[in-house]
Amino acid sequence: MTIYIPSVPKNMERFGNCFTRFVGRLILRIMGWRFEGRLPNEKKLLFIVAPHTSNWDFFLGITAVFAIGFRVNWLGKHTIFRKPFGTYMKWMGGIPVDRGKAGHVVDQVIARIRESDGMALGMSPEGTRKKVSHWKSGFYRIAEGAGIPIVPVSLDYAKKTITFMPPFVPTGNQKSDVGILQHLFDGVTAKYPEKF
Repeated sequence: MTIYIPSVPKNMERFGNCFTRFVGRLILRIMGWRFEGRLPNEKKLLFIVAPHTSNWDFFLGITAVFAIGFRVNWLGKHTIFRKPFGTYMKWMGGIPVDRGKAGHVVDQVIARIRESDGMALGMSPEGTRKKVSHWKSGFYRIAEGAGIPIVPVSLDYAKKTITFMPPFVPTGNQKSDVGILQHLFDGVTAKYPEKF
């Protein structure tokens, strides 16, 4: 059985090779997951991936990136970038973040995006695997500050579907925009639904 694989638009950076795409697609096929939607043809954008209630979400996200073959950067706790895995984590797109210096992270990421020729950044809007009453504001401030669209991506464990939704351009009204974005995930089933 073949599964639909979104194509990588010309403006997005490619990642991996035939082998990594084969492995990613094989894992998704074995696990019974599929894709819906498509990737926008943008050089710079921010993916918000939700719901995030389990470490499996990260594994699923990386597997999806391998299967499609496009580069996505992501922020990770600086401690996971230590030897012996640091080089591998960076190769996979990881950007180390010291959470003890969180106040400067948003500005640093905005600067990095502005200075790059092209960059796709993936983030969890919840900012944690724990149940939260509202999303963190960092992802929105990064998108607005860098002037890039937000692409919502849902991980639906009930339907085993990874869905790329149409890009959303921040209006500057954070409260309203975040409310709109959150509603896009209504009806999506998390790995641990009680946490979402």
